[in-house]
Amino acid sequence: MSVLHTVNKSPFERNALESCLRLAKAGSSILLFEDGVIAAMQNTKFSERIAQAMHDFSFYVMGPDVKARGLGEDKLINGIQVVDYNGFVDLATEHDAVQSWL
Repeated sequence: MSVLHTVNKSPFERNALESCLRLAKAGSSILLFEDGVIAAMQNTKFSERIAQAMHDFSFYVMGPDVKARGLGEDKLINGIQVVDYNGFVDLATEHDAVQSWL
């Protein structure tokens, strides 16, 4: 079963992303949105963890949320795919289940 995991909290404020990475099965997809997009940025204390996790998971980030927080897509960790709202819907329908991490 394919699962889309969604994380909307900053890893600097909550451990939702760490819990997701620890418990999700390899081959899953992870969508970072709202404040969760902060985890997708280069040169943070979480960058290396995300880069390593990309061997097991596909990562996506909501482009409008990156922009809304004044962050540039050019600062994203290489390999993270940017999606818009339609892309979010596509991801949700392409997977068998969606798991939200709060």
